[in-house]
Amino acid sequence: MTRGTGTAAPAPLLVACALGIERLALRGGRGGAGPVTVLRTGMGPQAAERAVARALADGTVRADAAVVATGFCAGLAPGMHPGDLVVADETRDAAGRTECTGVELLAKELAHVAPRRVIHIGPLVGSDHLVRGAERAALHAAGALAVDMESAATLRSAAQAGTRPVAAVRVVVDAPEHELVRIGTLRGGISAFRVLRTVLPAFFEWHRSLLLPRR
Repeated sequence: MTRGTGTAAPAPLLVACALGIERLALRGGRGGAGPVTVLRTGMGPQAAERAVARALADGTVRADAAVVATGFCAGLAPGMHPGDLVVADETRDAAGRTECTGVELLAKELAHVAPRRVIHIGPLVGSDHLVRGAERAALHAAGALAVDMESAATLRSAAQAGTRPVAAVRVVVDAPEHELVRIGTLRGGISAFRVLRTVLPAFFEWHRSLLLPRR
């Protein structure tokens, strides 16, 4: 489809999250370089994979949409705190790895919108269950920085549907010294929610920069 000028319409952006509270934090998705859709996939890797594949195939978004997986995660590295941001350089799970696009650019844009937050860059691993204790330590020992249930499946599904920019940004809601079962959970959750509310403009700028013609 083209506009009246004869130039191609900008590629859209699909932002995928699992939970209603994440979708609530991301509401108001306007201001992007092209159409922006925030998709609630449902919880777990299978739900995420199905929802993203369906959205890219049924016209919910254009088939060449850039895809960002976002929401909350569990930090794996000692010293992480609720509200820290994780920018994946790749996502991993039992089905393989997906490399992310424009990682340093995305981290730079996030630093602009959340200047007081620590930003971590590294591998984001996918799981089909909540990870705690020794399993969390084992994932960190294998090189992962954080874990969630949907990002790896989301980006794999997007990549399988065609070549496109993909990224994953997660907000730490608990960490080795701040697990959800401990006192302080509510405060950590509120902090993570507030940070998630800030990230959309960074996604827009990442997307806009990727669409700029290269010199």
